[in-house]
Amino acid sequence: PPHFLNAVKAEDGSWIPERYKQVKAPGSPAHYDLVVNAMEQVVISGTARRARIDSISVCGKTGTVENKAGADHSVFMAFAPKNNPKIAIAAIVENAGFGGTWSAPICSLMMEYYLKGSIKKQSKMQRILDANFQKEVEEKSGEANE
Repeated sequence: PPHFLNAVKAEDGSWIPERYKQVKAPGSPAHYDLVVNAMEQVVISGTARRARIDSISVCGKTGTVENKAGADHSVFMAFAPKNNPKIAIAAIVENAGFGGTWSAPICSLMMEYYLKGSIKKQSKMQRILDANFQKEVEEKSGEANE
């Protein structure tokens, strides 16, 4: 059943085995299957195509947070693999625009490394490492010229 927390890791690295109270989610499994399948399609053929990982079924949802002060924020949340999730992740990248453009590939890289122990597409990682959203924000606000 869904739960908020499974275990806690202590500062010394040991796991605190106490389980927290599980909460049964309302609704039928069919409702959740519908949502999970839709989230999988977002990654397969929707706005989160940049979150795909070879041989792993990723389920996710992109988002764009409006920012009246500047560029919108990029948001993505996901879990993988679909049928027996081992990782759930979310990322927000300030001033980075659409969720599928930056947050989705960042989450994808982190999930791939966690699940496989390495990253296959180094070009995807390099694109993230080369990005500088703060510079773009400063240029738009005129701070870069001061």
